[in-house]
Amino acid sequence: MSKKKKEALPVLSDNAYVIDSHCHLDMDSYSTDCREVVQRAGQVGVKYVMTIGIDLQSSRAAVRIAEQHSEVYCSIGVHPHHCAETNSEDYEVLVELAGHPKVKAYGEIGLDYVKNYAPKETQLDHFKRQVNLAKKLNLPLIVHDREAHADVMGILSEAAPFPSGGVMHCYSGDSHLAKEVLDLGFYISIPGVVTFKKATVIQEVVADVPLASMLVETDGPYLSPEPYRGRRNEPAYVLYTAKKIAEIKGVALDEVASQTSRNACRLFGLKG
Repeated sequence: MSKKKKEALPVLSDNAYVIDSHCHLDMDSYSTDCREVVQRAGQVGVKYVMTIGIDLQSSRAAVRIAEQHSEVYCSIGVHPHHCAETNSEDYEVLVELAGHPKVKAYGEIGLDYVKNYAPKETQLDHFKRQVNLAKKLNLPLIVHDREAHADVMGILSEAAPFPSGGVMHCYSGDSHLAKEVLDLGFYISIPGVVTFKKATVIQEVVADVPLASMLVETDGPYLSPEPYRGRRNEPAYVLYTAKKIAEIKGVALDEVASQTSRNACRLFGLKG
C-alpha cells in the first residue's frame, strides 16, 4: 500500500507574499540548516521572518541571525520560562540590543501558568517590568499568554495605551478575549494550530476577528500545521496557516497573505 502523499504547499500569486511573524531560528532544531530554512521560505513567498528572543542569550543569537539574512528581523526579551534567572544587568544589555536596526519588537514576554518554570510572582514582576521597558524603548510588544488570560489582560490594561502596539502571539483564547485584545490596539497572531481538526475555538476566533487585526506565525520549530503536525515546523509552512484562514473566511489565499503582511509591516516597521 502506498503512503499518503503530503499536501503540497499552497501557492501564492507572483506579486503576493506572506510574513512569518514569530519563529525561533536560534533553536537547536535549526542549527545545521538555518540558511536553507530561510531560503526555502523565500522561495515560496515568505518575504520576512521575525526570529524571537526568549532570554539574553537567545536575544543575542536572534540579532546575529538577523544580521546574516536580509529577510530576517528579530525581537528581544525574556520569556516567562526564563525570568527567574534574569537580573538587572541582563536588562541593561537588552536595552543596548534594542538599538540594533534589526530589532523590531520587544518579546516574547508574558505569563505561563501551565509550565510554571518560574514562580507566579516572579513572572508577574518581570512581565510588568518588561511591558514598561518596551514602552520606554518605543517597541511593539510580543505577548505570551498561556492559561493566564486574566493576569495578562490586567497588566496590559493597567499599562495602556501602547503607542507602538503589540501582538498576542500564538493566540489561545476565545472570541470574547479577542475583543479585549483588539480593544488594546493589539493584533492577534494565528499559529498552525488552526489547521488541526479539533481546534474549533481558534477557528471560531478566525471567523470573528477581522483580517485587518490578524498576523500569521509558525512559532517554529513548534506547532507544525497539518500536514506536518508532529514534525519540525519552519517558516515556509506558514502558508498552510494562511490557507486555512482563507478557507474559514471564504476569501482568496492572496488576500489573507496581503492583509496579514500589511499588518506585520505596520506593527514591526518593515518595508512592504
